[in-house]
Amino acid sequence: MKRRSFFGGAAVTAMAATSVGKAALAALPEAVSVDTADTAPPLLPPTGRPYNPVVTLNGWTLPWRMNQGVKEFHLVAEPVERELAPGMTARLWGYNGQSPGPTIEVVEGDRVRIFVTNRLPEHTSVHWHGQRLPNGMDGVGGITQPHIPAGKTFVYEFEAKRPGTFMYHPHGDEMVQMAMGMMGLWITHPRGTHPLIERVDRDFCFLLSAFDIAPGSATPKVATMTDFNLWTFNSRVFPGIASLNVRQGDKVRVRVGNLSMTNHPIHVHGHEYVVTGTDGGPVPRAGRWPEVTVDIAVGQMRQMEFVAEAEGDWPLHCHKSHHTMNAMGHEVPTMIGVDHRGLVKKLQKIVPDYMVMGERGMADMGAMEMPLPDNTLPMMGGRGPFGSAEMGGMFTLVKVRRDQKPGDYADPGWFRHPQGTVAREWTGELPAPARTSAPAPRKKSVPLDVRKPSGGHHGDH
Repeated sequence: MKRRSFFGGAAVTAMAATSVGKAALAALPEAVSVDTADTAPPLLPPTGRPYNPVVTLNGWTLPWRMNQGVKEFHLVAEPVERELAPGMTARLWGYNGQSPGPTIEVVEGDRVRIFVTNRLPEHTSVHWHGQRLPNGMDGVGGITQPHIPAGKTFVYEFEAKRPGTFMYHPHGDEMVQMAMGMMGLWITHPRGTHPLIERVDRDFCFLLSAFDIAPGSATPKVATMTDFNLWTFNSRVFPGIASLNVRQGDKVRVRVGNLSMTNHPIHVHGHEYVVTGTDGGPVPRAGRWPEVTVDIAVGQMRQMEFVAEAEGDWPLHCHKSHHTMNAMGHEVPTMIGVDHRGLVKKLQKIVPDYMVMGERGMADMGAMEMPLPDNTLPMMGGRGPFGSAEMGGMFTLVKVRRDQKPGDYADPGWFRHPQGTVAREWTGELPAPARTSAPAPRKKSVPLDVRKPSGGHHGDH
């Protein structure tokens, strides 16, 4: 992490949605910045009320300072560079060096003060999605507050009133700023024990978002409404998305928020989770249900929990097939069954790197090393211990290991399957197919009564 001061000393203009004391504005908290896509370890609270921290997939938690009983944070809205996966970096807008911005963790009942410095080329605001707070702190530019001009700092202050999983994002030029990656997670932990919120061993969180970045470029097309080509967990695509590494028997919580433009059915393999919370708070026990696929609509948050009983490398992904695919896949014509080998030889005399695409389906493309424009990812990326994974986009793994130590989030590598537990080729004799000896049922003839339209002439049948 980097600590840096923005517009230091007297150059800072602090503007508030409501007034705060001069002492609180005398000096801003340090602005902490991160420029890597690594998953940071949980931030154990050094001050304030205790809580069990979350782990943000390919992200981190924003540090704070205590100032006369108030928990103070400093968010900096600014242009950032985000590595979506090795080989591709996007030019986005975000907070404190990253997109999504850092996760904010507080405790129910905390008095929170957030300084927001705007280093974008236009005005912005911050909406605290799902929070109960004074209307003037809700962050809707032009409605509940003035916009934050470029180069200025505003301050928000309110009490974190209820525990749950929330988000923050702009409500100023929202179409552009959210399409450029401006968003972050907010976790409010319960104060003490809570009848509907159980203690877990691992608590992961991430946001769902999408970008339209043309092959060879780095800046999203902000006017895109539906035809996105990069679907991300915390602005990362497979194979760049970190795995969720847990110990066998751990109780695991996964918090997911959706700030993309469509719903995402998030599916887990090898386990089933229980939906224990929404953006409205904890789900009453009588209303909980088991799922292996939880559909998360736009603007929603879902909190799922499961016990990691089964060892292995279990996929966790969106079940929309195009959302586990990277760019360049949506406009490829279907060529299944078309033999164009003769045409390929002719084309390769003019274009030596020309390759057949989709003659037998698209799986071959996961293993092909076809030339790509700079700063572009293959449609299907990543390899596993048995070959090409043929996945991209919203796809990662839950890695369950019996020897993963408590509190250890390191990647344990690929799972070593016990002898005889991997699907394999059958080389023995195949049993004869079962055939019925009963005669085929006779088809019943159905009388058909056809009438011509009368056209208004009575008796003409």
